Amino acid sequence: MAKGTGMTKVLAVGIGILTVSSVCGLVMMAVMYKIQIDNYPPVSPPPPIKPTVIPTGPPQNLRLPDHLIPESYKVFIQPYLYAAITNNYTNQSFAFTGNSTVRVKCMKLSKSIFLHAQDLNVTTVEVRKSDSNEKLSVISYKIHHNESNFFEIQLEDAMSKNGTYYIFTKFEGELFDGLDGFYVSQYTEKVKAKEEEEEEDEDQKRFLATSMLQPTNARRVFPCFDEPALKAVFDITVIHRPGTVAMSNAEGDADQTEIDGEEWIVTKFEETPIMSTYSLAFTVSDFKCIMTHSSTKMHVCARKDAIEAGHAEYSLKVTEDILKQYQKIFGLNYPLTKIHQIAFPDISVAAMENWGVISYQESGLLYDKYTASTFDQERVATLIARELAHQWFGNLVTMRWWNDLWLNGGFATYMSYFGVEADGWDLKDLIVLRETQTAFQVDSLNSSHPLSLQENDVQTSSDITELFDAITYSKGAAVLRMLATFMTQEAFDNGIRMYLAKFEYKNAAYKDLLTCLQKETKEDVEGFMSTWIEQVGYPVITIITQTGETSQEHFLLKQTQGHDFAWQVHIRYFKASELTEKTDFLKVKGPVRRPHFQLQDKDDWLLANINCVGFFRVNYDEENWNKLRMQLERNHHVIPIINRGQLIDDAFNIARAHRLNVTIALNLTKYLVNDTEYIPWESALKNLDHLILMFDRSEVYGPITKYLRKLITQLYDTFEEYTINGTVPEKHTDQYNQVNAISVACSNGLTKCITMARSLFENDKNSSNKFSIHPNLRKAIYCSVIANGDENDWEFAWEEYKRATVAAEKDKLRYALSCTKEIWLLNRYLQYTLDPSKIRKTDMVSTINYIAKNVAGQPLAWDFVRGHWSYITQEYGAGVISLGSLLDAVTKRFSTDVELEELKQLQREQEEKKQGIAARALEQVIERTEANIKWVKENKQIVKDWFTGEL
Repeated sequence: MAKGTGMTKVLAVGIGILTVSSVCGLVMMAVMYKIQIDNYPPVSPPPPIKPTVIPTGPPQNLRLPDHLIPESYKVFIQPYLYAAITNNYTNQSFAFTGNSTVRVKCMKLSKSIFLHAQDLNVTTVEVRKSDSNEKLSVISYKIHHNESNFFEIQLEDAMSKNGTYYIFTKFEGELFDGLDGFYVSQYTEKVKAKEEEEEEDEDQKRFLATSMLQPTNARRVFPCFDEPALKAVFDITVIHRPGTVAMSNAEGDADQTEIDGEEWIVTKFEETPIMSTYSLAFTVSDFKCIMTHSSTKMHVCARKDAIEAGHAEYSLKVTEDILKQYQKIFGLNYPLTKIHQIAFPDISVAAMENWGVISYQESGLLYDKYTASTFDQERVATLIARELAHQWFGNLVTMRWWNDLWLNGGFATYMSYFGVEADGWDLKDLIVLRETQTAFQVDSLNSSHPLSLQENDVQTSSDITELFDAITYSKGAAVLRMLATFMTQEAFDNGIRMYLAKFEYKNAAYKDLLTCLQKETKEDVEGFMSTWIEQVGYPVITIITQTGETSQEHFLLKQTQGHDFAWQVHIRYFKASELTEKTDFLKVKGPVRRPHFQLQDKDDWLLANINCVGFFRVNYDEENWNKLRMQLERNHHVIPIINRGQLIDDAFNIARAHRLNVTIALNLTKYLVNDTEYIPWESALKNLDHLILMFDRSEVYGPITKYLRKLITQLYDTFEEYTINGTVPEKHTDQYNQVNAISVACSNGLTKCITMARSLFENDKNSSNKFSIHPNLRKAIYCSVIANGDENDWEFAWEEYKRATVAAEKDKLRYALSCTKEIWLLNRYLQYTLDPSKIRKTDMVSTINYIAKNVAGQPLAWDFVRGHWSYITQEYGAGVISLGSLLDAVTKRFSTDVELEELKQLQREQEEKKQGIAARALEQVIERTEANIKWVKENKQIVKDWFTGEL
């Protein structure tokens, strides 16, 4: 027992010593560790490296991703068509093949490439490094057949950031006849018979291929980055058949060569400036050109017989004059070495401003001095002026995205009124009739849109196409006119020069424009303009002259609460007691009291918005309206010509919006028996025409006709001697009013007018000179005769139409044919629009519009459009730009619940088919119809009583 106890004590002491030693060691280690930590703090280990995420899927929206920037394209296009079929063994081909190499810069690591392509068969894709020519492995490529039109290429290895690459594609496509992309057009040309055979000249078929790439059709010709901001340099080569000529944006050299045993012409064009895809163009035809050798080579090209007849000479002269005018105004020379302007038998728009090679309808470029009216001549000058303005506004400086399209269209429209001055045309006052009043109609609808939308609100091709409307072009021009007056024309012009110089060959947004303009004036340009650019619609300014109380409110034909907007309104005005122009500035909705608008004298009156410079309407108290009416009846010359038209237009439209008694507007027209000026007459006739559209299917129409006959007689008599003698007055606006007098007098049953028209028609019909009626009057005279005539008159005019070789002359006859009251003839005429050999595709929409203007033809035209809607929208390609005008024309008379339901049914069918074509235009005509229904119900009896009381 004692021995065991001793061993236990020794063990316990040992364990104790070890424990103490261990604790001391641990303490010592902790102290040493703390010292080491303090001297050498630990470094945190690096976080794990996350693998780089390389996007491979398509973008979330319909815009191209931003990781690839195109720098240049090298494009070869080979259309296989023949301009003429010379023997029975030649097979016509409407196909084209080609290849494209685009050099791109990669902005971030990516295995995906996204471009645009549509309706193409891409057969080869290669991607190479530009520095080493090393080929990257392509895993797959495909075209997305949806609204994006994306052409997706997936690579095995990623492209490196800041690297440059070549994307090579081979492709093939078809030359469709839909007037968009790269399309084919067919026409006939007179070929001289051999004298010894003593045969008549023969009509022979001719073919051409041309492009219409605006807004999103370049992708239908070759794979490309088809967005306006993705500018690049283009090196184009066109391979085409012998006997044809190729034209493109730059100058080209043609050489003949043999390819696969066939003779071909290879035309290689010089590099273009950096430009957007939609401004690219190429055409292959056997057209002839005339040219002038100045610092810029100017060419006008058309069918051979049109050139040989001298129909291009006026265009060539006016182009040179207008180009010089613009170079002076803009302070920048036209940047290319040449301009080709080409008149096409078929094109979906009036003209297209492709840089250096502008496309036109024939009637917009060709002028035959023997058969054309002065209005035809004016149209040629105006259209050329607009397209040449686009060479700066659109081509040199381009909007960044389509939401700012007005920077192109609005500017070109506005500047055209200055451009034509170079050829002696003084048309500036007509901007109120043609642009301001036109834009007012669309912009008084809830379904209108701002001048500048948010970028994300414009995505699809349909979204983009819908912006080619009266807001973009006409409101854009009217608002620029207002701005130039606000900041003075000199300051505006200086700001424009700065804008063009700063952004040449680049893209801009509207705020870039305002920044440049701001530097030329002390006025708050951005504060003033932002309300007009970003907000939809326009205001009506209401002035109560007894108190000076002034307010503004969003003007809408269909009264809703509207938007809670306030525009910055610059009001120019004068009073009868002073006749000195003054200005006021209204920034709030009001009402606010303006002592200077208050009238003290019972005979005094106030007139606001002098010369209708402001893009707004003006409403007054009833007393001031009556004073203005009495002044017009007493001495209308005291009130400026533009304001005489403005007063009538404002009064009628304010009445349509239920803000004014319609009798006040109607009373304003009575003074016209003493006025012969075109602007007030045209304003009145447009507004009275709206009453006719509302009531020409009811008992109200009889009194309206009698009043118009009484009102127009004095104007008709003013020009009667000219008319009977087949001459026209010297003043251009008087010439317009002479035609107004004939059209209104004859259509409203003035016997001497109808007799005169028949007499001139019979003389023309029996004369060896088929153009004995003055060209200015031919359209109105033929319309009157056909409206009051029979089948023989219609057939005679149809034969004249078929024989006519000048597009402007054919247009006059095409309109006159729509005037018949015979239902079966109108139905037959509508069917002709489906046959391009009778009515060219370019004229289909306008012909239907003419027929719809006729009260007998309107329901036929509406049924026709509904029945052929799919055909019209599918077959006419870029012609969808005209669908808005088509819907507008065929529904102008709509003012019943049944017609409204038919429109809504068409809208439902569109939505079910998920078709966005002309969706906004359809919404607008529905809204207008709803407004018409309400107005007619409230005003039918009032209108009838007024017209009856004036008889």
